[in-house]
Amino acid sequence: MTMNLFTLLRTEILNSIQQLMAEGLLPSSLILNRITTEPPRDPLHGEVSTNAAMILSKEAGMPPLSLAELLLPRLRNIPQVAEATAVMPGFINFRMKPDFWLERLREILRSGLTYGDSPMGQGQRVNVEYPSVNPTGPLHIGHCRISVVGDIMASLLEKAGYDITRESYINDAGGQALQLARSLYARYLEALGKEAPEPAAYRGAYLIPPGEEIAQRDHMKWVDLPEEAWVEEFRSFAVEKMMKLIREDLSLLGIHLDVYTSERQLVAQGKVEEAFQSLEKQGLIYQGILEKPKGKLVEDWEPREQSLFKSTAFGDDIDRPLKKSDGSWTYLAPDIAYHYDKYLRGFSLLIDILGADHGGYIKRITAATHAITQGKTKLIVRICQMVKFMDQGTVLKMSKRAGVFVTVREALEKVGKDAIRFMMVARKNDAAMDFDFDQVISQSRDNPVFYVQYAHARCHSVLRHVKETFPDLDISAQTLAKINLDLLKDKTDQDLVRILAHWPRQVEVAAEAFEPHRIAYYLSEVASAFHALWNKGKEEAELRFIFPDSADITQQRFALVWATAIVLASGFKVLGITPVEEMR
Repeated sequence: MTMNLFTLLRTEILNSIQQLMAEGLLPSSLILNRITTEPPRDPLHGEVSTNAAMILSKEAGMPPLSLAELLLPRLRNIPQVAEATAVMPGFINFRMKPDFWLERLREILRSGLTYGDSPMGQGQRVNVEYPSVNPTGPLHIGHCRISVVGDIMASLLEKAGYDITRESYINDAGGQALQLARSLYARYLEALGKEAPEPAAYRGAYLIPPGEEIAQRDHMKWVDLPEEAWVEEFRSFAVEKMMKLIREDLSLLGIHLDVYTSERQLVAQGKVEEAFQSLEKQGLIYQGILEKPKGKLVEDWEPREQSLFKSTAFGDDIDRPLKKSDGSWTYLAPDIAYHYDKYLRGFSLLIDILGADHGGYIKRITAATHAITQGKTKLIVRICQMVKFMDQGTVLKMSKRAGVFVTVREALEKVGKDAIRFMMVARKNDAAMDFDFDQVISQSRDNPVFYVQYAHARCHSVLRHVKETFPDLDISAQTLAKINLDLLKDKTDQDLVRILAHWPRQVEVAAEAFEPHRIAYYLSEVASAFHALWNKGKEEAELRFIFPDSADITQQRFALVWATAIVLASGFKVLGITPVEEMR
């Protein structure tokens, strides 16, 4: 595991405060858990800042600046600290010694792609669910964001020390799966040269091959039979074929799930009934009548007694029905059973990545999960807002029912897996985003994918030129970690080193907030700093990376280049992106 310098300083600050408490210079009852260390908003103020004096001033009965002045002599004795100062209204800012930053550079070189690995998760078992799609057709680009955000979330948490299971929930028991079966039956009839009795709900051409396959296998077997005679066969066959397509599409996106769970199987195995009985035993189910929906005209609404779950006892707005008046399950009941099943499988943290249309669903499923696990499992829900896809200035319209949409395979042919994965986390998941195919394939700074990949490619360009200039020079990472690096104490160089050294903190902050977009932001920052240093080297010879007359200087400066490549590649690994070595 690698050092998070902010965690290191926080530990030293806490030790100093505890010493003052032991000496009676501060009250012994101070609560220290809200003390933070982070980069100051203005880099001119320092490299690390802490709120310790401001947080503790009220409890200590001292003005923040007075408390800061009490702390400063001890904080200045921290071996790695070059300077510690107090500023209004009570922040304490630090600058670290140049040798401290050079040691971080060596740490990057020694660690390789494991740099940034964190013990934060302590092996906690976490289930990340994505994408829970209705298996009514191949994956289209509208599903991309949920799929990619979930996959990168899982990778991020793994790097932060969690034990991750990637899982997808198959919604194959509801009305849409029934409509899919009817649509396949229509394609089956068409394959036999017969006319379907009514228009199909799903008209996409992707159902033609499965329809022809059944026709070749069963011939006239299902013709003229009532729906109840063929519906289960066609539903199962259609779901199986669609899930095969979906798995293939996910694989093309670089997504490989550990578990697929079927809603129909949950019901068939009695797990929905089991979850219902568990809530009953807790006294959380009662017979009642829901109020008429407010603000909506529901023509067929009538008061019906239903089995209701006391959802309001756990933070929901209203109690929720689990059984309809005819005894069938509501949409929520199997979902509760599914989350209960994940709890029974030993997960203490559940993360659901859902689409924008599930925003109103968060309270009820969070309440239900808390209730049925009796607070032993926590549920985090992240919503992915819609993506507006554009091609040649035209907004792409998508409808699976009409069979008009751009598939993942078509998108991959246009821009490639890496571009799609990066762009899907280039903005925070709950913010709407535009995906312009033209922009994503352009080779310019306006294309964030190109800009970050270009930085990594430039690092490898330097590598190739160093090998050409000094064929016998040892520039392996392990050797670079051991050499003298004093030539890298220039402020411009150390500015880049500081950004690289933030990687362990970025991993932990992003994992703690469940926000994978922070990784894309950080990689863009690294790329920007490296490009700036590259361009500055054109004007200031001492900042160039290759000195044909000095193998020693070249070796030291290449250590900075290779550390940049390592951090970029480590971040790409979290994003599931292949680092490029040459831009073409």
